[in-house]
Amino acid sequence: MEVAVSLLGLLLWASGSAESAAEPPRDSLREELVLSPLPSGDVAATFQFRTRWDSDLQRGGVSHYRLFPKALGQLISKYSVRELHLSLTQGFWRTRSWGQPYLQAPAGAELWVWFQDTVSDVDKAWNDLSNILSGIFCASLNFIDSTNTIIPTASFKPLGLVNVTDHRFLRYAVLPREVVCTENLTPWKKLLPCSSKAGLAVLLKAERLFHSSYHSQAVHIRPICRDKSCLNLSWELRQILTVVFDSFASAQGKKDWSLLKIFSRTLTEACPLASQSKVYVDISSKTKAQEFLDVSPTPLSVYEASVQGDRRTYAVYDLLNPTLFNTSRNLNVLLKWKRPQDNLGLAVPVLYAQRYVSGYGLQTGEISTLVYNTHPYRAFPVLLLETVPWYLRLYIHTLTIITKGKENKPSYIHYQPAQDRKRPHLLEMLIQLPANSVTKINIQFERALLKWTEYTPDPNHGFYVSPSVLSALVPSTIAIKEEDEDIKPLFASLFPSFDGSSYFVRLYTEPLLVNLPTPDFSMPYNVICLTCTVVAVCYGSFYNLLTRTFHVEEPKKGGLAKRLANIIRKIRGVPLL
Repeated sequence: MEVAVSLLGLLLWASGSAESAAEPPRDSLREELVLSPLPSGDVAATFQFRTRWDSDLQRGGVSHYRLFPKALGQLISKYSVRELHLSLTQGFWRTRSWGQPYLQAPAGAELWVWFQDTVSDVDKAWNDLSNILSGIFCASLNFIDSTNTIIPTASFKPLGLVNVTDHRFLRYAVLPREVVCTENLTPWKKLLPCSSKAGLAVLLKAERLFHSSYHSQAVHIRPICRDKSCLNLSWELRQILTVVFDSFASAQGKKDWSLLKIFSRTLTEACPLASQSKVYVDISSKTKAQEFLDVSPTPLSVYEASVQGDRRTYAVYDLLNPTLFNTSRNLNVLLKWKRPQDNLGLAVPVLYAQRYVSGYGLQTGEISTLVYNTHPYRAFPVLLLETVPWYLRLYIHTLTIITKGKENKPSYIHYQPAQDRKRPHLLEMLIQLPANSVTKINIQFERALLKWTEYTPDPNHGFYVSPSVLSALVPSTIAIKEEDEDIKPLFASLFPSFDGSSYFVRLYTEPLLVNLPTPDFSMPYNVICLTCTVVAVCYGSFYNLLTRTFHVEEPKKGGLAKRLANIIRKIRGVPLL
């Protein structure tokens, strides 16, 4: 009887394992690389790794992780995270010279998180989450506290599937002083299913990535619809890395480049766990008669896409296509210019901005932001977010917005004043930008005097101010055709377009460096040295006078040595001693 029960259990286990083996995987991986020649002659490389998991992490009880990183999955489940967006950036994206990026990030570290409405104490969850992420990515996110955290009311809406947009469950912080290095890249690569052993990730060589003009790595987690009916949700993890290489420095004064020159490596295979692995090379030209680029090897297909309001043409290399590696065992994409690029008439970005500090002295100053709308005939609104530390005391009555010599009143404004050593200033405005205009936004401030323990180790370097954030729906010059999310490339699917006539853009200005009234920190050292010297001299002399005894010593008669000396001197005829 026991043998029969054992056999029955064995059969049931075998049938269950067979059904689970026949069940399709619930997660998938897509990887892609976009190589884009920039108007300035540089080369931008954008890596995107998308891991999609058809599972509900909020319910808990998930114990088996295949492609989705377990560290991030447990983080979402424990702290009831709805969306998480983290970026670590070294350098600044020059929109005027490089054009619109696929996804821009501010200099330093940026973190913004949407929590579920079931979280009772959002501030505690935010503090614990930032500390854990600091350990995962080896970053200084543990320095995020109430003095640099804000709660935007209109900016940073959820990018994924969400029904409630109560801003009380949103937290946003920026650390503009954060320095990105290899210790941040290593844990980022370990989150990939194939790590850096296969697929496009083999090109992520730290020595080459950090020898660049711009480097940004990001992690985006959000819930998305599982299918068109959107009855169930899936979790999407996007790991995005953007690098801008100076082609003149890497190619010895020439604008021609290849994978081997900029990465010191070539591609040999796709990631075995990836369902899609492609390389896109931007070969767009202004007109069909102007073909400036020559790419080799010959691409297997060409893809045309509407990217940021412009028509782009991409040469596509599918690493999962067996014919790609028939002639060669590796893929080394080479791009050459047929004629000089200096004659290209490149368009100015429709929307870009810059920011600076003016004034003199260390008491007052002024923050100025210039927002440019270069569209010839379309006006559109832009949402501006300003975050200013508490030690710069803003005078909100001095806020002025000037467009074409006239005052431009914002249609929406939200201001939250700062509290000393507790929270920063928060200013949000919805401003209408007329066509072909420059809008100047000025606000004055006063510098506060910090306590001597609040200064950084290098106070004369200055204090950083977070960049401004601009969010806008920019009018498109061409009609944007909607495609299925699983068909169009990853670089065109993060910010979907709903009406086809505009596209979403989020831009960041430069971080500001402001000098504060700084005491002479060498003065305490000088005072200590002088005080110690005076005390030592005075106390030593006074102590000697009190403790030393003085007495008069009478002269003694000469001893044996003196008598012997006189005998010798007498024999020699020399006067005696």
